[in-house]
Amino acid sequence: MTDKTIDDPEIEEVDLWVSGTEEAEWDVYSTDEGAQKMRLEETGARLTEQLGSVVTDDYDLDDIITEDERMIINMGPQHPSTHGVLRLQLELEGEMIRRSKCVIGYLHTGMEKTAETLTFLQGPTNVTRMDYLAPLHNELCFSLAVERLLDIEVPPRAEVIRILMTELNRIASHLVAMATNGMDIGALSIMTYGFREREQILAFFEKTTGLRLNHNYIRPGGVAADLPPGWRADVSDICDTITGRLTDYEDMLKENPIWVGRTRGVGVITAEECRAYGITGPTLRSAGVPWDLRKAFPYSGIENYEFEVPVGEHGDVYDRYRVRIEEIIQSVGIVRQAADAMPKGDFRIDDRKVTPPPRHRIDESMEALIHHFKIFTEGFRVPAGETYVAIESPRGELGCYLVADGTGKPWRMHTRAPSFYNLQALPIMMADSVVADTIATIASLDPVMGDVDR
Repeated sequence: MTDKTIDDPEIEEVDLWVSGTEEAEWDVYSTDEGAQKMRLEETGARLTEQLGSVVTDDYDLDDIITEDERMIINMGPQHPSTHGVLRLQLELEGEMIRRSKCVIGYLHTGMEKTAETLTFLQGPTNVTRMDYLAPLHNELCFSLAVERLLDIEVPPRAEVIRILMTELNRIASHLVAMATNGMDIGALSIMTYGFREREQILAFFEKTTGLRLNHNYIRPGGVAADLPPGWRADVSDICDTITGRLTDYEDMLKENPIWVGRTRGVGVITAEECRAYGITGPTLRSAGVPWDLRKAFPYSGIENYEFEVPVGEHGDVYDRYRVRIEEIIQSVGIVRQAADAMPKGDFRIDDRKVTPPPRHRIDESMEALIHHFKIFTEGFRVPAGETYVAIESPRGELGCYLVADGTGKPWRMHTRAPSFYNLQALPIMMADSVVADTIATIASLDPVMGDVDR
């Protein structure tokens, strides 16, 4: 055996080839949870082909790359910085990640199957629990799908209320993303500030819907209740607070050398890779693609509002942070426009087949009581058909595929969850990166595991 090592310039190609995953064939096997590992098949034959004339009788391929040089470690599913019960298998060569694998399913609740047992009116109580950081977006997507099958349009006031509430929800979700991203890499002050501002939005949600999360507020036909007294002052105060304190976030992070050093050039993904893997939302826009369903396929009258689609250039952790900050600014503008343009009128459609009677009528009319009882126990029938509706959630394209068979319950429901697709980016982002960048990369995707496992 000669004195040459894997670091020799003559055989740099070996290291680069082995770190790739496109041509290598991997076999994953396990005996128990603690003994799971991955191995590369046919290494010797493929290395011989790659090295060509460099390989001589003096080289023993088993000595070039041995199993001892690589280690498989498990991260999660209990790790707090995986943003839920996500498990990662990381193959390390020293401090470098050569390969990674996402293992999901630890939070599986079967919500899509559960939808088949619930009426269309009960559906929002189910879907709102999928992405628990953006529950109103789930409710809106499901309701729009049902309304398309019913071929009905909600009143203008209901549409504006929906935009107002979902854009406030987008702000709250992005605040959590920013806060947890900072917390994961040691910026504890921004974590405190992000949750502080979010609390003001949740207080308004509780005042409007009765709940801080999982609201069941946006329903087929409109919304559950009108905006509460004093809502204009509350919304204006939220917008003023967020706008004023974004300056503090900028001063704290934008040019902070530690923050910039931990985020710039980390977790890079290209626009072509995003398109290939169906990755949407801020992750796609950070790579320079101005794709936003609010512009491409407007819904609920969002086309009547003026806003921009922020994009990045490098597709790294820093750009994803910047895109979310800019989207908060744009959403604040949409919320102000919605508050100014709020029309008078009904907050839900006046159709007895879809809408329950007003609450005060139940005590006054036996017919109203019977109507209320039947619509909440039996629901309403939806004509047979199928549809797909997609909206722009804080994490990307959220879609609802709904199949009706003429009864009061869906025959099938499937959700196109953005977090599920976006997780495909992790092995690309983390390839040939250092272990220390793993947490920042995961946090920059802003995954919600309830959205992934459903």
